Amino acid sequence: MAFPVKAFANRGDEMKKLIMAIAAGLVLLSNVAIAQELSISELQERCNKNNASDCRALAIRYHFGIGVYENIYKAVDYYKKACDGGEAQGCFILGLMYTNGEGVKQDKFKAVELYTKACDGGDAGGCLNLGVMYETGEGVKQDNSKAIELYTKACDGGDARGCANLGVMYTKGEGVRQDKFKAIELFTKACDSGNATGCHNLGWMYDEGEGVKQDIVKAAELYTKACDGGHPAGCFNLGVNYSHGEGVKQDKLKAAELYTKACDGKDAKGCFNLGVMYSKGEGVRQSDQIALGLFGRACDLKEELGCKHYAKIQQKMGR
Repeated sequence: MAFPVKAFANRGDEMKKLIMAIAAGLVLLSNVAIAQELSISELQERCNKNNASDCRALAIRYHFGIGVYENIYKAVDYYKKACDGGEAQGCFILGLMYTNGEGVKQDKFKAVELYTKACDGGDAGGCLNLGVMYETGEGVKQDNSKAIELYTKACDGGDARGCANLGVMYTKGEGVRQDKFKAIELFTKACDSGNATGCHNLGWMYDEGEGVKQDIVKAAELYTKACDGGHPAGCFNLGVNYSHGEGVKQDKLKAAELYTKACDGKDAKGCFNLGVMYSKGEGVRQSDQIALGLFGRACDLKEELGCKHYAKIQQKMGR
């Protein structure tokens, strides 16, 4: 069975916007220690006296079951009290809960209201998520110009994810005049702050010579940084580098390892290319059975070539 060379030549999506600030738990880790400093009764007393930060701390305790039985509904009540008292991060977390339908009925319109309040109160995560809502038109009329404004506010407020999203907008000329030099600046800022999406996108710019002189060695370095930071497309692109020896010494074993990491992160192209390697016995022991499973997974992840090769492998195996 012949496999097209382009299966290995494909790069990851040209740009990946980071979605919203996701898990509330990640946002709250820095606050857990503070939340544990006082007893539940002390926090309740202080919250009842309209101390908004203590209401948020109490919400954290109930949200994660710290010193009390976990109770998401009580957590919601205390986040509401914190938000009503002007605690911006309380509004942000509550917005997440309405976005995801966690402890409350999912309500994107309410989430927009809460992210607005959080952003106005100086919470960069609130600005980021509100920007996503405006860009996608969820809970609010779609408006790329407004998204640009909010991503800028998030980026200036120290949220690297805002810088990464803003860089994509400048790369594509969405809601702003296309400016790839500005995009490079923003992706660099995001990557330097440890944002894996920023590193991946900056790597792509160097790989393609967009807004910067082409440098495949620099691209490979940035894909490495993105992959190490948990970005599946970064692992996939780095796998392509190792497969072909672009910017790095050719190493099929390393390529297979990277495609595995990409596939485990639900990158369809990673699953497909790994399937090709198993079908041909390149960098791994040849196995049509494993290749079949990988092509099936790629197909499930909407990679058309995965579906085609799944059928071919089935035919070869007489199924």
